[in-house]
Amino acid sequence: MTLVTDVADMQALARRRVPKMFYDYADTGSWTQSTYRENEAALQRQKLRQRVARNIDNRSIKTTMIGQDVAMPVALAPVGLTGMQHADGEILAAQAAEEFGVPFTLSTMSICSIEDVAEHTKSPFWFQLYVMRDRGFSERLMQRADAAGCSALVLTLDLQVLGQRHRDLKNGLSAPPKPKPLVLADLALKPRWCWNMLKTGRRQFGNIHGHVSGVDDMSSLAEWTNSQFDPSLDWSSVEWVKKHWDRKLILKGINDVEDAKIAADIGADAIVVSNHGGRQLDGALASYDVLGDIVDAVGDRIEVHFDGGIRSGQDVFRAVAMGARSTYIGRAFIYGLGARGKAGVTQVLEIMRKELDVTMGLCGETDIGNAGRHNLVL
Repeated sequence: MTLVTDVADMQALARRRVPKMFYDYADTGSWTQSTYRENEAALQRQKLRQRVARNIDNRSIKTTMIGQDVAMPVALAPVGLTGMQHADGEILAAQAAEEFGVPFTLSTMSICSIEDVAEHTKSPFWFQLYVMRDRGFSERLMQRADAAGCSALVLTLDLQVLGQRHRDLKNGLSAPPKPKPLVLADLALKPRWCWNMLKTGRRQFGNIHGHVSGVDDMSSLAEWTNSQFDPSLDWSSVEWVKKHWDRKLILKGINDVEDAKIAADIGADAIVVSNHGGRQLDGALASYDVLGDIVDAVGDRIEVHFDGGIRSGQDVFRAVAMGARSTYIGRAFIYGLGARGKAGVTQVLEIMRKELDVTMGLCGETDIGNAGRHNLVL
C-alpha cells in the first residue's frame, strides 16, 4: 500500500484512481487558473513565528463554528459531483466527518441526495444552496434540508454565472460519463472506480433528479441545470432565503470588504471568505490576501470563516491566526475520497489534525483559541 504522509500524496493517489474528467473537475480553476494557483501560493507566502522554551503541554485544537463544537477548526466544504469521485461519495464523506467531529456540507449539485445522506448519518449536517431561477425549487430544497435536520444553510453567492473551466469542456464532463472512446479507454484503466460505481444506483444529481417536472434523463437534467443558475441573484435574494430558513445561515463567496459589510448588516450568522476555489473569477485576489481586511472590518459583528487553498494543518493555522474562526477544505478531502473512499477522508483529517497540533505547539500556543497575528510574520 502506498505510504501517505501528506495531502499531496493523497492527491497523487487520487489522480491514478479517479477517471480523468472527475479528477480534473475537482482539480481545476477557471480560464488561466491563476486564482486557483494563487490561493495556495498566498498561504505559502505567510511565514510563521517560531517560539521556543514555552510550556506547550496539553494542547487543544477544539473550537466552535456557529455555536457547534468541532474537533478542529475545519469543515468539509460543499463540492459538486462528490459522488463521482467515489461511489456514494457524499455519504462516505459525511460519515467520516461525523465520526471525526467536524461539519460536512452537502452541495446542491451532489450525487447523493439530502435524504440519502440523512439516512446514513446520525448527526445534523449542513446544506449548501444555489438559488435557482425556479424559486419554487429552491424553496423546496430548503424544506427538504429542514426536514432532514440540516443545522445550517450555506448560501453560495458567487455562482450567478458559471466561470469557464477549460478542462471540463475538453473532457466532456457529464454524470454519468458518456460512452465515448477516450472516456471508455480511461475508465478501463480505473477498474476500482468502475467496480464501486457498478455497485451503486447513485449516478445522477440526487437533489434534482425526480424533483423537477420534465427532467427525465441526463440530457434534460443537464439542460435544466445549466439554465437555472440565476444572474439576478442579489441581496434581496438573500433576504428571501432568510425568510424561508429559520436555522443558521452562512454566506459563502465573500471576497471583498464592502460585500462583507453588507453580509454582516443583513444578519447572517457567518460568512465564508472565498473565491470559489479559483473556479469563478479568474484574476481575483487570493482569499487569504483579503482575509485580514475582512476580519478587521466585520470580525466583531459576524463569524468569519475561510475557504481557498487549504492543503495542510499549517494552512489552517495561518488562516485562524489571521482571524478566521474556522476553515473549509474541499479539494483536500476530495483527494482522500477519490484515493481511498471513507478511509481516505478520515486519513486526510487525521493528517491535518496532526499538522495543526504540531504547528500550533511550535508557534508557542496550547489553545487554538489563542492563535492570532502575533503568531505570524507580518
